[in-house]
Amino acid sequence: MHEFLKFLNEGQVYEVLLVTRSNAAPVGVVRRGNRLFFKLFGGKSAGELREHPYASVQVTNDVELIVRLALNLPAELEFGGRDKYRWIQGLPGVYGRVTFTEEAYEDYLGKTSVLKCSLQPEGAIEGRLPPRPLSRADWYLLEMAVDFTRLEVALQNGKTEAARKLRERILNSYSSYRRFGGSSELAEIIMAELDENE
Repeated sequence: MHEFLKFLNEGQVYEVLLVTRSNAAPVGVVRRGNRLFFKLFGGKSAGELREHPYASVQVTNDVELIVRLALNLPAELEFGGRDKYRWIQGLPGVYGRVTFTEEAYEDYLGKTSVLKCSLQPEGAIEGRLPPRPLSRADWYLLEMAVDFTRLEVALQNGKTEAARKLRERILNSYSSYRRFGGSSELAEIIMAELDENE
């Protein structure tokens, strides 16, 4: 088993960064054996993997970076790479070939197609994380971002009740975020967009 995988408990979902040919985006991965599994519901990463099935999976403890990438906001990153692979400089991780199948998928947000992927690590990416622990506010900011991306899908698909529930969850997360000392401009950007979409 690759050394990196030993730090991931089998069956748990980890929020990591997926780096494809020209994109970087957060994704939830699960380790099963010596492979990493993840799902992509459309988007640029899915399109790039169909054409160029090589990617990097990297770890960060910077929740604001994860949220910036989830919301397609600018982030100051340096990229490096080798051969078919590309990665973010300074963040530890692995790179490898991605195999996938594409299936129709339906849930409370509507119908879409899902790319069910697995990555077999072929090499390690060197990096070091700063000694910054995650705060309780960080978790609420992350949940706000996840629910906000789902809200956009619900609105596009005309799922009014799902949109209402997601909006309510975002408001509750924001309240907890502020209570635990959160003060990021990203939370305010989400709340401003929430008001515009009302």
